[in-house]
Amino acid sequence: MKFGGTSVADADAIARVVAIVRGRRHDSGAAATPPVVVVSALAGVTDRLIAAARLAEEGAADQAARSVSELLERHLAVLSVLASGERQTGLAAAVREDFASVISLVRALAVLHEVSPRSLDALVAAGELASSRIVAAALAEGGVPAVWVDARTILVTDAEHTGAAPLMADTCARATQSLVPLAARGQVAVLGGFIGATVDGVTTTLGRGGSDYSAAIVGACLGADEIQIWTDVDGMLTADPRVIAQPRLVNRLSFAEASELAYFGAKVLHPSTILPAVAKNIPVRILNSRRPEVEGTLITAAARPADGQLTAIACKRNVTVIDITSTRMLMAHGFLRRLFEVFERFKTAVDVVTTSEVSVSVTVDDTRKLEAIVDNLQHFADVSCEPAMAIICAVGENLRVDSTLFGRAVTALVGVPLRLVSQAGSRRNITFVLRDADVVLAMTRLHEQFFGSRNLFTTEVTEVTEDAEVQS
Repeated sequence: MKFGGTSVADADAIARVVAIVRGRRHDSGAAATPPVVVVSALAGVTDRLIAAARLAEEGAADQAARSVSELLERHLAVLSVLASGERQTGLAAAVREDFASVISLVRALAVLHEVSPRSLDALVAAGELASSRIVAAALAEGGVPAVWVDARTILVTDAEHTGAAPLMADTCARATQSLVPLAARGQVAVLGGFIGATVDGVTTTLGRGGSDYSAAIVGACLGADEIQIWTDVDGMLTADPRVIAQPRLVNRLSFAEASELAYFGAKVLHPSTILPAVAKNIPVRILNSRRPEVEGTLITAAARPADGQLTAIACKRNVTVIDITSTRMLMAHGFLRRLFEVFERFKTAVDVVTTSEVSVSVTVDDTRKLEAIVDNLQHFADVSCEPAMAIICAVGENLRVDSTLFGRAVTALVGVPLRLVSQAGSRRNITFVLRDADVVLAMTRLHEQFFGSRNLFTTEVTEVTEDAEVQS
């Protein structure tokens, strides 16, 4: 059971988590294996810690330290409501110690005027460490036998700081050694998501959105019956509720569909989440911690029954289109290899690729190294960039069997200037690249075309905020 930042935003939210976990244990029966709980940092905390790191990099030591101290006071206020007596005293001491280390770190970084990826990982890990300590104590206070486990002792990663990859064999060995005995004793293990450590014990993070990934990794290692992602919406929706006012709930979809939607902007699920689940064929369920009675969305290997429709639409905004044209013979031998080697060299992922006789167009949403990429590409090609673009991705297993869906999607966008159009080899999605300014119009037309008059999947959509994996 993974709970995002909005699900542990404050004392009231954490009290709901306690009730959900207690209810799941009661429903499963006393003899059932207890769940493992993975939590994000409190909503907004990681963003604040990153901001403190930037202040330290600018040399503003006092301002950075003050910001961290404010976070400490927020956590102390939350835990004072959720724990009492010796439990509260011990928890407060541990949280104070964690944040004292962060304050010392930002002051040291301010002297250096430099924040390395390794230092940033050590700094932002404090959010998950504190929230998981608090949730474990709150569960114990609420009568649920719970044990806090430092996620860094379980999740083993490589040393690619701020975006580490798990070492599954090592992680599974540690999970089996540490978590299985706790479950055997009927205890709920509580871990922070997003954080891990190298084999040598150096703190790492899985990158933004990594708490979902952490939960899936642990679930896969333990052979869980189900991986539950608890967030602040009822499940996977037919469109982004910040763009479409009344999207519909998708009750069920396939791993492949979920992966496409997550990669192309569905914020409710991190793109990497389902990879460990796919490997072990473990169902993933998305649930609303504010409305736990709602069934949510179930993601499995099998697609939902064909009904002549798409499954959902996602959008990724603030995208840049890069046009690359060979300056030598048309699409000369080795041109594509050299082109993609540049993106590999700068560790920048490409979302959409289209080719013609004379050029290749790609889209990227990570522009941190765009200047260097363009400079390298210009050694053998003419290059131009177009910012302020977006990708809309229409996803559905039915695209593989119903050729009319593609035509309906394109027809719905008549009059909307389309920069690129692509359909993946799997034929599960259609991607449209267009101006960011046209996203609302295009999404509205597509949603009306495929979901506007249908009453399947209708759900009441609660107030939506970006979940912790985006905010924190």
